[in-house]
Amino acid sequence: MRKAGKNITKSRAAVGEKPYPLQEAVPLLQKVKFAKFDETVEVTMRLGVDPKHADQMVRGTVVLPHGLGKSKKVLVIATGDKVKEAEAAGADFVGGEEMVEKIQKENWTDFDALIATPDVMKSVGRLGKVLGPKGLMPNPKTGTVTFDVAKAVQEVKAGKVEFRTDKTALVHVPVGKISFTPDKLVENATVVITSVIKAKPSVAKGKYIKGCTLSSTMGPGISIDTSAVEAAAKA
Repeated sequence: MRKAGKNITKSRAAVGEKPYPLQEAVPLLQKVKFAKFDETVEVTMRLGVDPKHADQMVRGTVVLPHGLGKSKKVLVIATGDKVKEAEAAGADFVGGEEMVEKIQKENWTDFDALIATPDVMKSVGRLGKVLGPKGLMPNPKTGTVTFDVAKAVQEVKAGKVEFRTDKTALVHVPVGKISFTPDKLVENATVVITSVIKAKPSVAKGKYIKGCTLSSTMGPGISIDTSAVEAAAKA
């Protein structure tokens, strides 16, 4: 096993293993940072669900109040007036069948989100093998299959993120950059955690939030005490 470097070992020691409320965890994460670049901050939650069952899959989207610190590149596949609507809303790439062919023939995925209108999904559906593994396949449940392309583009540009349980019942969601002010990161993280709590499947039994960690790209994971957020979400 590869030995941890001095910087991460020192950071982990400063953090310890006790859980912190978000208001304390964020400044601590910023204090122990050692990377030379503007790291992405992420919330990871371990849920008490069984992802093998479709009715226990936790999935949804949320618009971060302070964005992600970068502008996402958006592709819209549509026809007719919806093409102009997408362009006016600020989409980076817009097209119809030619975009489907470009992705299919060139494995082109130089975008962060794909929005499609329902009438082109028959063509877009052929792209599952290319887009699926990268998490780029549009889905009505996440608002990326819609005729209201302007709203969809604006939400993605504003900082809309998707959350979804993986095979091990973990949810990983970016909540901003380490350079954000503490208040902005706390608010973004709170919105994400609250959204995941409210997406609890009705069939899920027992403890739902089994663990929550705040981390940066290179930094240590800080255990989060979510009791205050859970109480507020249920109020």
